[in-house]
Amino acid sequence: MAIAIPDRLVFDASGLVPVVAQDHASGDVLMVAWANAEALARTAETGIAHFWSRSRKALWRKGETSGHELRVLEARADCDRDTVLLVVEPTGPACHTGARTCFGDTSATAAGMLDELARVVAERANADPGESYTARLLAKGPDQVLKKIGEEATEVVLAARVQSADRLAEETADLLYHLLVALHQRGLPLSRVMDELRKRRTAPSPRGASSGPSDEGSAVTPADPSGEGTTDALGMTEGDR
Repeated sequence: MAIAIPDRLVFDASGLVPVVAQDHASGDVLMVAWANAEALARTAETGIAHFWSRSRKALWRKGETSGHELRVLEARADCDRDTVLLVVEPTGPACHTGARTCFGDTSATAAGMLDELARVVAERANADPGESYTARLLAKGPDQVLKKIGEEATEVVLAARVQSADRLAEETADLLYHLLVALHQRGLPLSRVMDELRKRRTAPSPRGASSGPSDEGSAVTPADPSGEGTTDALGMTEGDR
C-alpha cells in the first residue's frame, strides 16, 4: 500500500528528520527513530516503516530481524515540517526489549486505556475460568455476556439519573468492560469501532444543514434517507439513542 509522505520536509544537517511512530489503535507513542529521504521513500513505496540507523549508518526496515513490522496507515508533518508522524499498526512489540512500546507496556494516556483493557480481555480469555472473571464470563456464552451488558447499561442510566459522579464513572467503566468482552467474543477489534466513529465524525455535512454552537466548524453525517431521524455530529440518529 503506497503511503503519501508530506512534502517540503526540513532535514537537518545530516539529512535526517526525527520520526515518531504512533499506534493507530491506542494513540500511544511506540517509538522514535530517524529517517532520511531514502527511508521515507521506501516507507512510501512499501507501506512498512523504514528508518536510518545513525550508529550503523544504514537504512533499516522495522522488523527485518524480529518480524515485528510497523504497517503505516498515514504520515504527517508537524507545523515546522521538521518532524514526521507515522500512524501505524504494529505486528508485534515495537521495542527491541520485547516491550509493546519503547516507553513501556502500559498505556500512558487516558484514551489508550480502552485499547489496553481490550488487550487484557484478549489475554484473560485463555485463562483458567476458575481464576478469571473474564474467562468465566466468556465460557458461559454470548447470552450471558449480553445479559451483563443490559444490566450494566441499566446501572449507568440509574447512576446518571440520581447517583454521584463517582458512581457514574464506576458504572460506565463496568459497561465499557463488558462491551469489550462482547467485541472480543465476536472477534471485532476495538479499532473497528473507533474507525466507525472517525468515519462518522469526518463525513460531509448535509447540504443546507446548520451546526449548533458545539458543532461549529465540524462535520456531521448526512441525514438518514429513511427519514427516521436527523443525525448528530457522530452520525447517530434520534432512533439510535
